[in-house]
Amino acid sequence: MQVLWAPWRMAYIVGPKDPGCIFCAAVQSEDLRGQLVLAQQPAVVMLNKFPYANGHLLVAPRRHAAHLRDLSRDEFQVLMDMLQRATTVLADTLQPEGMNVGMNVGAAAGAGVADHAHWHIVPRWVGDTSFMPLFAEVRVIPEHLEATYDRLKPVFDAAVAG
Repeated sequence: MQVLWAPWRMAYIVGPKDPGCIFCAAVQSEDLRGQLVLAQQPAVVMLNKFPYANGHLLVAPRRHAAHLRDLSRDEFQVLMDMLQRATTVLADTLQPEGMNVGMNVGAAAGAGVADHAHWHIVPRWVGDTSFMPLFAEVRVIPEHLEATYDRLKPVFDAAVAG
């Protein structure tokens, strides 16, 4: 029998939830690598600590806002620009064959962080779904989060600067 170890998922499922907002904490964090924050300006980009796939990113406005309607046109445009940059960085760095890009608005829609709007970008590869999610409710992430962070951070730094 093969044993797959994915402890970060169980930590999320049964562990205590941080009382604050992960995106607001990311804006203020000085420990970018520890928080898996790839960019704080002009919007927040971070690796999902509990990913659905390798390279699963979260993109959020800097200001705490629950709904798209709460963002100014300028804030929304900055967010869309960062969403575009993030998909470009993932495409160039991880070379996925596709991506799921979307957001869950509100807890009823499945938002784990319902009070701060954010997009999910999930890189996809043909054949990346196996029997594991169907039968064992386990996803296999082929690279450690910190290794993915180290690959993406310099590319995000260059993308944000340029």
